[in-house]
Amino acid sequence: MIIQLQQGIPAELKERILQVVQGIGFKANEVVTQEGHYLVGIGKKEFDIRTLGQLPGVADIHRVSDEYKLISRKWRVEPTQIDLGDGVLIGEGNFSVMAGPCSIESERQIELVVEHLKANDVKIMRGGVFKPRSSPYAFRGLGIDGLKMFHRICHENGIKIITEVMQVSQIEDMINYVDVFQVGARNSQNFNLLDALGEAQKPVLLKRGISGTLEELLQAAEYIFSNGNEKIMLCERGIRSYENAYRNVLDLNAVPVLKAKSHLPVIVDPSHGIGLRDHVEPMALAAVMAGADGVIYETHQKPEEAFSDGQQTLNFKESERLINRMRQAYALRESF
Repeated sequence: MIIQLQQGIPAELKERILQVVQGIGFKANEVVTQEGHYLVGIGKKEFDIRTLGQLPGVADIHRVSDEYKLISRKWRVEPTQIDLGDGVLIGEGNFSVMAGPCSIESERQIELVVEHLKANDVKIMRGGVFKPRSSPYAFRGLGIDGLKMFHRICHENGIKIITEVMQVSQIEDMINYVDVFQVGARNSQNFNLLDALGEAQKPVLLKRGISGTLEELLQAAEYIFSNGNEKIMLCERGIRSYENAYRNVLDLNAVPVLKAKSHLPVIVDPSHGIGLRDHVEPMALAAVMAGADGVIYETHQKPEEAFSDGQQTLNFKESERLINRMRQAYALRESF
């Protein structure tokens, strides 16, 4: 169960509620976030929730049977919206486009991508400065100096940035230069990192693991929420299979299922999902029609010269066409 406590609840009232929860045989876990103050009760004993709901200091109480409780839609029917500031909202009612290169390569590259995004009214740029690569000899990013350059140019132009964090020790250095932390597929069950991002209080885009189930993705998001951060986006980016005709299996079944199970926004990454430039657009459009709250994809001025993932990266002409078609698809979806 989830007990929502009143804001500014006095310590003596909270202690009384804890005593009652423990008295009925439940373990109580206190969670304080940017948005609220909760007690998550874990236990199986049947009881009349009115005995708790009527206690002074209790704002509301909900039965939630899911293992992931705080991110469950069973208690928060209204979907979460994440406000990045300057009118940039992510969640139902706002279709978000996030685009940029796989890797941040140079100042000029950032400037060219920013020009492209501004021309197409895109407010969020993706780009990696710390890159987890399968080969230790591949380009692994420009690091913190690249991030500072990325942040400076984007914020001078009113663009929010999303970039990957790979380990707990990077958070402190990155936090002032990031609008959204991305947790990549390889780190989706790095629980120390998830705990730390819960405490960091910056929005997080959490990607599904390479072979992860939806249950594992939702439980990973619960780690972040339970440590104090409600600003989480779930990202479907494809899962590994035995098929080698494309990079991953982009599981669009996940979109409506995740939105039914959780109140968090759902974002789709078709670039990593299929890994083939010619087929990114149809998969992105399919994601829109499946109900995604946004799409994140890769674009570069010259994909054939990109330091990483050029085979799945759109050039600016292809990107502009995709942006326009996604917005048309979203308008069609909303008209149903």
